[in-house]
Amino acid sequence: MTRTTRFDAADYLDTEERQVAYIAMALESGDADFVRDALGLVARARGMGEIAKKAGLNRESLYKALGEAGNPEFGTVMRIVRALGLALSARPAASGQTSKRRRVA
Repeated sequence: MTRTTRFDAADYLDTEERQVAYIAMALESGDADFVRDALGLVARARGMGEIAKKAGLNRESLYKALGEAGNPEFGTVMRIVRALGLALSARPAASGQTSKRRRVA
């Protein structure tokens, strides 16, 4: 019988550079679920208890917000981002990646 171990992507996010690159990639994708999952993986890699404390959340709430069914409010996301020592910024999208939504006047 072959023995396997459970794969955990958080094990490979073992440096700040990898963590930042992963979150940046998630943000650039524009996929809210990917961003939530990326924040969760990085929080696990750094220690959920410590990140929860820095974000002013209890550990269970952090797990729930960043879990597969989680849909954290933007304010919660910002608290988590700050607890991770990160900041969000904006820049023009690469050509061809503009939103297809139009403002209705």
